[in-house]
Amino acid sequence: MKSSLRFIHIFTLLLALLASFEVLWPRYLLNLDGKFSDWLVKLHAEKLSADSDIVILNIDDRSLTQMEDKVGRWPWPRSVYAEVIQAIVQQQPKAIVFDVTFNERDLDRPDSDQLFNQAIKDQATIFFPFIRSELDRAAYVGKLSDLQTRLGLIKTSQADELAHGAFLLPMAIDSSQWRIGTVNFTGDADGVGRRYELYTDISGWLVPSLPARVAQNLGYAVPQKADLILTWYGDRNPYQRISFTDLYADIDREKPQRSPQEFKDKIVIIGANASSLHDLRVTPIDSQYWGSNILATAIDNLKNQQFISTPPAWSMLLATLTMIALIYACFLRRVNALYPALGLALVTPISIAGAYWALSQSLLLHILIPLFFVWVYYFSLALREYWIVHRSYQATIKEFGRYVNPHVVKEWVAREGSEHVGEKAESREITILFSDIRGFTSLSETRTPEQIVDLLNRYFTLQVEVIFRYNGTIDKFIGDCIMAFWGAPLDNKQHALDAVKAAVEMSEVLEKFKLELGDQSADFDVGIGLHSGPAVVGSIGSSERKEFTAIGDTVNLASRIEGLTKGVSRILVSKETMLLCGDALDFEAFGSYKVKGREQEVELFAPISR
Repeated sequence: MKSSLRFIHIFTLLLALLASFEVLWPRYLLNLDGKFSDWLVKLHAEKLSADSDIVILNIDDRSLTQMEDKVGRWPWPRSVYAEVIQAIVQQQPKAIVFDVTFNERDLDRPDSDQLFNQAIKDQATIFFPFIRSELDRAAYVGKLSDLQTRLGLIKTSQADELAHGAFLLPMAIDSSQWRIGTVNFTGDADGVGRRYELYTDISGWLVPSLPARVAQNLGYAVPQKADLILTWYGDRNPYQRISFTDLYADIDREKPQRSPQEFKDKIVIIGANASSLHDLRVTPIDSQYWGSNILATAIDNLKNQQFISTPPAWSMLLATLTMIALIYACFLRRVNALYPALGLALVTPISIAGAYWALSQSLLLHILIPLFFVWVYYFSLALREYWIVHRSYQATIKEFGRYVNPHVVKEWVAREGSEHVGEKAESREITILFSDIRGFTSLSETRTPEQIVDLLNRYFTLQVEVIFRYNGTIDKFIGDCIMAFWGAPLDNKQHALDAVKAAVEMSEVLEKFKLELGDQSADFDVGIGLHSGPAVVGSIGSSERKEFTAIGDTVNLASRIEGLTKGVSRILVSKETMLLCGDALDFEAFGSYKVKGREQEVELFAPISR
């Protein structure tokens, strides 16, 4: 018992520590938890609609094909964007946000760049992307203190005046017109992008992302943190998309066919999802999600303040350890393992439903890791309990197999349970059999002790096989005497008949055994006495040693009857046993006999083979 408790204590401690590390610093189970959370997020997104005031002017495959004859192959001259900007600006949009980089000047078409810069001049609501890079890569490297104004950097109290940063900047645009932000979108450890950077801290200088820069300029609140977990909307194309070629063709018409208010008060994102441009990312919504949709989603989140937050890790750890503690208490108190299983089976779907509901409150609950550890903990202890019970079951089968037919033992254990089988002594109506060897003393004088032991073992083996075959229970061996009974541990309505049949076959087996003895079998015989009545049956004895046995007056009388067989009949049964056999057997009456301890004489009978 102490070793069992020690195992539970140690295992609980180790699993609690492992769960703590995984919940606080997720590593190995992150993929599993991420996939589950993504499934919930995707389900939730299907119910949400994207902001209708955010529109994507899309450079799609059709645009690349149809505009090739007009403006040439991609990349187009910047004058194309200048024409589009002029057309959109006339409709007074809320903002124009490019998701197309302008890192290099067009040396072959400088006039085109000049037209583009003239179109964006003094337009305070046009925004451009740039890319944050690493210092050891080919990029523009500059001192952050010198770039503060142009990049819109936020200087913190920890800012390093000598720090440098590496960026891919929109060099084709006059720096006086830079309203720019980063568009770096990186995935989590499992490669799935779930969050968008707001500010990147470089040596105490905060570099704003493009969504943060747009939101700030438009007057939307931007959380002062590194990133935000995105709330996704709809399917893989949640925003209104207008093909770039359609708008460009309308600009050239004398009588435009498109609405002059199409972009009024809209946030227009100019991006590309042409297949040849490969601007695809892995997100919870789809494994091939267009970058322009991601940018639109981030701006949508900030505009409508719908981004997701997560509870502190310690709260999830507390929930995990609380559930482990409850299961620990159940097993410590030996509560039926079915009850905590039912509890967990109820808690699991409730937790999943709660996590789904929490998304509507902009809260992401990572419940899979806690549930995983709780179920692992439960199954580990439950399997151990099963192993203990199974071991106890096997021990019971082995122990009681010495007394009862093993098939009977298995049925008995299945009914009673291996932990409590035979512990409770109870009064049962049974038939007792005593079988004692006659002439054993004279036989012992002609054989060595080893031969006598072998002879007894052979004899007992043959007789026990008969007793088991007739569903009898071996109580004990008393020297050369066998004590057995019928009617326990399993109920047996024909216990008397089975006992008498066994006695008859034991007599027949004796005759075969005597043939093995040869000439020395003349004085070898047995006496078998049977009596039916009530007796107390169960495990009886001290706490250190118990025996499964039967006690009572019925046992004593059966022993006395066996003593009366000498010189009368090899088998004698009481009247009570004879009556319980009914018409199944014939009996010969041998009269009444005085028995020690009884005032009334006992009528005895012997079975007759038909």
